[in-house]
Formats: sequence, C-alpha cells, structure tokens
Amino acid sequence: MWFWSEEEDSGEYEIFKQYERALVAIGVNFSLDGVQTALEDCTYGLEDALRRTIEYILWLQGQEREVFPNAILIRVLQEQWKPVAWRDEYMELPLLQSAGQRWWNAAVSKWGYDVRNRLVADVFYDNGQEFIQFTNGKEILVETAWHWEWERLLEYAL
Repeated sequence: MWFWSEEEDSGEYEIFKQYERALVAIGVNFSLDGVQTALEDCTYGLEDALRRTIEYILWLQGQEREVFPNAILIRVLQEQWKPVAWRDEYMELPLLQSAGQRWWNAAVSKWGYDVRNRLVADVFYDNGQEFIQFTNGKEILVETAWHWEWERLLEYAL
C-alpha cells in the first residue's frame, strides 16, 4: 500500500487503519494523488483530522448538503481541523461500514459465527478494492461475493 507501506508498525498507520473503512464508505478515494499527498504531508494530528472529516461529512449529510469527501479530507488534513463533537459510536453506524464489513456481518446470518470464523481469514483492502480471503487460500472481491449465491460462495470457501 502506498501509505506508510514500509512503516506498517507505526502509530500513524494504525490510526489510519482504524478510520480507513469508514472514510471509504463515505466516499474518500485513497488512490487519488491529492489525498495521498495530504496524508503523507500530515506530520501530526492525524487522528483528529480523520475524526473531524467523518464528523463533518455526517453533519453535511444530515443537513442534506452536497458532500465532496476527498476535498474535505484534504482540507481538514492541511488545516489541521479538530473534532467538534466526536462520538466513538459513529464508527458503528451502518453508513460508515464498508461493503466488506456488511458482508462479514451478513455471513453470520447465512452461515453462523462458527462457519464464518472457520472459513474467513480476513477482509482487506488492496489497491482501492476490498477482498475476502478464505482460510483455504482463495480470495474474492467483496463486490463479487455479494453477487454470488451464498451456497456457491460456501463451496468456493471450502
């Protein structure tokens, strides 16, 4: 991954990973050069900036105003905005769940916890796409998994 790829053990990388899926779910495109540059240039206040971006976009959506997620993130990072009324519960909102998180939750209702946890190794991003990695070594795009029947996907995972 382009963002701190050599420093996956860094605190910044861990902070980024905490908010990545929520930001993607609300429309941030991390493959854009401007977004990458703003993130790489952010030397402090990363968590505050990511929280403020989410908080502000949720507020704009609540006001039914037009949202430009990439431009907002870039501005927030550059100007080091701070959260105004952040709540950790925001991260549990369905709106902030990625397609992979929604699939992960749906797999429980279709297969049960034990089967899902035995078959699914990870749900992850790679080059802007979200994948499911099964314990048998196979991978599938989350988007494809949603289009397949659950029985077909189960056979693939086995």
